Amino acid sequence: MPKLKTLVGPSRLKEFQVALDACDVVGNWSWDAGTDHVRSDTFVALVFNVDPEEAEAGLPLSAYAAGIHPTDRTRVLTAFRNRSPDSGPAVVEYRVCSADGIVRWVLSRGRYSYDSVGRPLRAHGIIVDITDLQARDGDEAFGDQAEEPVQTPLDQAAAAAITAFQAIVPLNDPGLTARVEALLFEIGRKLATQEANEARTRLN
Repeated sequence: MPKLKTLVGPSRLKEFQVALDACDVVGNWSWDAGTDHVRSDTFVALVFNVDPEEAEAGLPLSAYAAGIHPTDRTRVLTAFRNRSPDSGPAVVEYRVCSADGIVRWVLSRGRYSYDSVGRPLRAHGIIVDITDLQARDGDEAFGDQAEEPVQTPLDQAAAAAITAFQAIVPLNDPGLTARVEALLFEIGRKLATQEANEARTRLN
C-alpha cells in the first residue's frame, strides 16, 4: 500500500510538518464508485499518509481507510458507503493517523450523485482539520450526521464551492484554482465551527 517514506529524525519530522502546514487545514477529495478509487489533493494525502503524487492520480479507497484510526474505521466506512438519494450531505468526524505519527481529528463533508436506481456513482467533498477545535471541546466526536435535512446558507455555499472547484481544476488555471481553494478554506473553517456549535447545542 502506498505510503510516505518513514520519517526518521527531527529534520524529516520538521519537513513533514512544514509541508502539512503549508496546505492550511482544508483539502479536497473525489470518489469514483465504479473503480472504488479516491483522488485527493496534497493536504488530504498527507493527513491520510498516502503518497501525494499517487493520490492525485487516484488510489483505492482502502489506501485511505488504512489511515483512519482503528477505533473509527468501521464507523466511517459504513457512513461513507451507506448512502441513498434521500440522504443529505455526508458529514462525519473522526481521527486519522498521519505520517508524522500525530493523531488528528478531521471533519469530512461529501456530496453524492446516483444512478437511476439509487446506487452511488461518485462523490466529492472536503476534509477539514478540526484538531484545534477538538482540543478545546474535548477529545470526543461531536457525532455523525449521515442525514442532514436542514440546509443552512453555509451548507449551500459549501456545496456550490465544491462544485466550482471540481469544474475549475481541469482548466489548469493557477489563479482561479488558488481563489476557489481560498474560498473552500474559509468555508471549511466556518463549517467546522458550525458543526461544533450545533453539537454543543444538542448536548445541552
